[in-house]
Amino acid sequence: MNIWPDIAQKIAETINQPFAPENITTVGGGCINQAFCLSGNGQHFFVKINEADRSDMFEAEAEGLNEICKSNTLRVPQPICCNQNAQYAWLVLEYIDMNTRSANSITDLGTGLAAMHRVQAQQFGWSRNNTIGSTPQINTPNSDWIAFWRTYRLGYQLDLAKRNGHHGKLQTLGERLLEDFNQLFSGYTPPPSLLHGDLWSGNYSHDHNGKPVIFDPAIYYGDRETDIAMTELFGGFPTQFYSAYRHEYPLESGYNTRKILYNLYHILNHLNLFGGSYRRQAEQMMNELLAEIH
Repeated sequence: MNIWPDIAQKIAETINQPFAPENITTVGGGCINQAFCLSGNGQHFFVKINEADRSDMFEAEAEGLNEICKSNTLRVPQPICCNQNAQYAWLVLEYIDMNTRSANSITDLGTGLAAMHRVQAQQFGWSRNNTIGSTPQINTPNSDWIAFWRTYRLGYQLDLAKRNGHHGKLQTLGERLLEDFNQLFSGYTPPPSLLHGDLWSGNYSHDHNGKPVIFDPAIYYGDRETDIAMTELFGGFPTQFYSAYRHEYPLESGYNTRKILYNLYHILNHLNLFGGSYRRQAEQMMNELLAEIH
């Protein structure tokens, strides 16, 4: 992979000083991009690399990180630059030495996320589309949250599942749910909150001071419950996180049912990305929701 001269040149142009790579170390943990720590001249950068046609994905990620940064709530890696050549696209971020926890780390994450969710917009969605994993995520602004979720989240994933060959019971249940899930929002009207969009345990850590850092966002403005729901999807966060969040921004009644709807989006996305047992899990979740509705 002989793209390092191009990346180094772009970094030097962006930071307005010479930069010569001295050490390139592979960083594990992701399944979508190749990741590296690039060091030189006493400086360190985190670099993501993918095929050239994924440059839009990196541009959207950089804009999402900047959007969270502007909220002055939780720390994110600062975008340095993103670019592409004929073969590859790349995103260069601030390198943060992570995984040093303090006694208050997870509490600070809950408090900070509550503050971030109080940053709100006029409409649901965002100024551009991005990705959830490697799947396109459509963020066309809409003033109606139920319509937004029906069209650009649940409906989009079900259509994608159909194109991927997942027919039968999954689609039958999905059609019923698309028609009726608005009943889950009786008496509940969420504001458009700034969301991380993909907040599971693999997308947060702590800096060398023990302060929380979130990364790999799939941001948009939507119901804050979607972020909280996803934290519960793959094992959950420590209880101190939820206590701190609820102290700052209590959840409303009905959350325990709506979180199934919100996590269904991610399970359908995993079905579309990876197949396997996610289909059965998605069907079980839809049955649970339909039982609540009917």
